Amino acid sequence: MKKDSGNYIVEVENLTKKFGSFIAVDNISFKVKKGEIFGFLGANGAGKTTAMKMLTGLLNPSSGKAIVAGWNVETNPDKVKLNIGYMSQKFSLYDDLRVNENIRLYAGIYGLKRSEIKIKINKLIGELGMENLRKKLVGDLPLGWKQKLAFAISLVHEPPVVFLDEPTSGVDPITRRQFWEMIYKASSEGTTIFVTTHYLDEAEYCTRASIMVDGQIKALDTPENLKNRFEVDNMQEVFVKLARG
Repeated sequence: MKKDSGNYIVEVENLTKKFGSFIAVDNISFKVKKGEIFGFLGANGAGKTTAMKMLTGLLNPSSGKAIVAGWNVETNPDKVKLNIGYMSQKFSLYDDLRVNENIRLYAGIYGLKRSEIKIKINKLIGELGMENLRKKLVGDLPLGWKQKLAFAISLVHEPPVVFLDEPTSGVDPITRRQFWEMIYKASSEGTTIFVTTHYLDEAEYCTRASIMVDGQIKALDTPENLKNRFEVDNMQEVFVKLARG
């Protein structure tokens, strides 16, 4: 059954994931408001990706619960998947399909009608400035273009929330900035953005940010409040203080 979450698009309570005796995600709880850019931060191996896989219905929790876009991730994972956008850490589009073919494929998977798909293809390609690349194989695109295309496709069905797993990993600083401009635009149009990253400077761009250390959320607040709380000048220093305990 769908749950009315009011102003929250993500609700997490005591969520835990164990692999044998190893606790990858350790009893985390938080809520994400509609329209927020929520930063899910931490070093590699902190548990960010495991937590995101549970929130997107790709991995069952060991205990605890999570409601995403009004659906319980454990009892209704398929409903969750249909009502979110998702961009994986590794590039998720098909290299052997053209730009327009990738958009058509994912729009169809998300249930858009043929008439809607044609409109979406033209709209996305126009917004991305990829008119001359429409029929180019995705495998031949530079990484920055691939990442921007993947993000645009994750929004093709206009989901209330989109999950981005380290979307700017490996791209140059200019492309990172352009990518964040796309995030701002989606957020301004009402889409909730849930983004993991190990670039601590990107926390400055978020409405709120949580910082994971060893599977636990050690801090969660606005970037400004976190810097004031720890009496430092940037989020990198916040993380260093938390990592050192």
